[in-house]
Amino acid sequence: MKRSLVVSCLFLALTVATAAYADDAHEKGGDKSSPAAKVAAPKDQSAVSHGSVRVGGQTINYTATAGTLILKNKDEKPIASMSYVAYVKSGVKDTDHRPITFLYNGGPGSSTIWLHMLAFGPQRVEVGSGTTTPPAPYRLVNNDQSLLDASDLVFIDAPGTGFGRVLDKDDGGVGKGKDVYGFDEDAHAFAQFITRYLTLNNRWNSPKFLFGESYGTTRSAMLANILENDDSVGLNGVMLLSAILSYDISVDFPQVSPGTNNISYAMGLPSYAATAWYHHKLPQQPADLPAFLQQVEHFATTDYLQALMQGSQTDAATMQKIAEQLHQYTGLPTAYIVKAKLRVSGGQFAHELLGADDNVTGRLDSRYSGPALDPMAEEAGYDPMDSSIDAPTVAEFNGYVRNTLKFGEGMIYKPQIDVFKDWDTKHQPPGAPSRCRSRPT
Repeated sequence: MKRSLVVSCLFLALTVATAAYADDAHEKGGDKSSPAAKVAAPKDQSAVSHGSVRVGGQTINYTATAGTLILKNKDEKPIASMSYVAYVKSGVKDTDHRPITFLYNGGPGSSTIWLHMLAFGPQRVEVGSGTTTPPAPYRLVNNDQSLLDASDLVFIDAPGTGFGRVLDKDDGGVGKGKDVYGFDEDAHAFAQFITRYLTLNNRWNSPKFLFGESYGTTRSAMLANILENDDSVGLNGVMLLSAILSYDISVDFPQVSPGTNNISYAMGLPSYAATAWYHHKLPQQPADLPAFLQQVEHFATTDYLQALMQGSQTDAATMQKIAEQLHQYTGLPTAYIVKAKLRVSGGQFAHELLGADDNVTGRLDSRYSGPALDPMAEEAGYDPMDSSIDAPTVAEFNGYVRNTLKFGEGMIYKPQIDVFKDWDTKHQPPGAPSRCRSRPT
């Protein structure tokens, strides 16, 4: 009898465990180890809606398409999806003469929510102009600066951002991060998206433009070459916003090439001067900003750059003279500049300019300021501009895409992701015999 009871208990336990496993498998989309429950191949998705925008007093009606397109490898197997929102002017019969512009932010690892909802889309999120945006509820307003009067617009999210994902076997694909995360891999992903969009929407003969921001300008340099030479896509133009085509000259990353990139400090000086002017931190506040910046640029490319190039051979008198002039142009204390040996990085400047008030300035938009996380730190620990615009932009887009564009129900939109652990830093320059290592942000 004891044995019969044990067997009965074991049978009951196995039954419960099997049921629990089945329920768990059902919740996750089925038992994916079973051939009968094979995951279906992912497909393109889209939703179409209609709207209007007023630009320059003119009302422009448009058709909006929000969705995802599937990317495939050379064996035609799905590897990733990329999300997008396209705005096409209504009533245009001859699209051969209607320009189309493909827009994207940078990162790498950023979606294009920022260009879309803060700059050029038909609707704009209302945020503070150099000031902190008040807390929710936020507001979405007509964007009278939209580019839709001049061109149809396609805002593309980088792979893995937005509603897009790397499609592995659990998603019905064979994709891995290495397929789309890297200089060349990322550019090829965008090239495939653009050629697919042109084909699906019959826009091959339209005037075609690329519009990239920040790392998006780096992407554009590679993407234009791929589209022109590999895909026979003739471009009518490439627009660069906040261009970064050589990381060696970025004042935010002087450690990329220590001791050899003195030009980065010279190139950053006019931005420092304009920021100090805006925050009224200059010893003598000039009335004419453009004339002042011309003066700063001349100094940066002559006396300042020459002193930087002398390195450790710069004598004490020259060091002091240049530091005093930098004080006049940046508002930073002369002693601090001397201690830095005339070399102040972007993060250091952002931390020090308003340091007397325990505040830091923004870097993407240096009009913004906010409390220093650590007043004793060397660099600003965050960007106050991000803190002001991120929450309202993401909140408004999540409502707009689902309620107005009718897409994304039950899906998660990722404004940005960390791709650096998987990022391939090698690049194949045109005409080079092999791939060489480049430097990401």
